[in-house]
This record gives sequence, C-alpha cells and structure tokens, in this order.
Amino acid sequence: MDTVIRLIADTIQPTRGMAWHGGPTPAGALRNVDGSAARWRPRPGRHTIWELALHCAYWSYAVRHRLLGTRGPRFPRSPANWPDMPRVRSDSAWTADRSLVAEQQGLLVETIRNFPGGKLGRSVGGGKRWTWGDVLIGIAMHDTYHAGQIQLMKRLWRSR
Repeated sequence: MDTVIRLIADTIQPTRGMAWHGGPTPAGALRNVDGSAARWRPRPGRHTIWELALHCAYWSYAVRHRLLGTRGPRFPRSPANWPDMPRVRSDSAWTADRSLVAEQQGLLVETIRNFPGGKLGRSVGGGKRWTWGDVLIGIAMHDTYHAGQIQLMKRLWRSR
C-alpha cells in the first residue's frame, strides 16, 4: 500500500488507538453518548450530536462513492448532507444511527486503503479544481472538526 494512502487512512481511522491529536474519530466520539444527549439541542438553530453524526456518516458515504466512481445505493437517510434525525427518536434508533456512522467510516477507510496512490495529485474531474489528495485530506479534516464539535457538545450536555 502506498505510504501516503496508509497515512491518510490511519488518520481517518487510526489502527493504533486514538488519532495523533489525541481525539477520537466521529464514531469514537459517539461512545457513551445516550439518546438523550444525542437529541439535545444546545440552542434553537444549532445542531445536535445526532445530526452531526448523520452528517459525518453521509460524507463518508459520499466520498467513498466519489472514490469508487459509483452512484451506489442511496444513503439510507435524508436529506443528503444534513440528514434529519428520525421522527421517533428512541434509544434503539440512536444505536442504529451510531452503527451507521461506524459502518460508513469503515467502508470509507477500506476504500481509501485500496485507492491508487498515483492518483492523489490528479484532478477529480467534472470541472472541479481539486485533486483526489485534496478530497482525502478534506474528509480527514472534516471528520476531525466534527468529532471535536461532538466532544464539546458532550461536555456542554454534562454541564447544562
């Protein structure tokens, strides 16, 4: 496996525990978050942990399909990008959506590990100005950003 590809994949889903920055992945940030904390909205118009989790799952799905060059089956939640929490916000629905986050993250990392390193500097095409490397670094940064938000919201939940 190309060294750069391995480093990117290991940044998104570390094989040796926590990420280099000491924080978790989005899926890791959801550990020990119950349904009540996941549904909590710190202020009107702000996202919940649940919404952030689904957003991360969607982008793992979207980037994976871009890398594969496929349309694939539709993402199981809607609307795209910021899927709605389910109408019935039960603990079992939260457990299912946490599993969706972990599943999509795992599938993305598997796809990245099989991505040819020689394509990293190539344009993604379709009139876009970024490269495949930009896309992979972008999803790693995206995940880190939202995992940090989730960590902060967990602290806010506990101190409310």
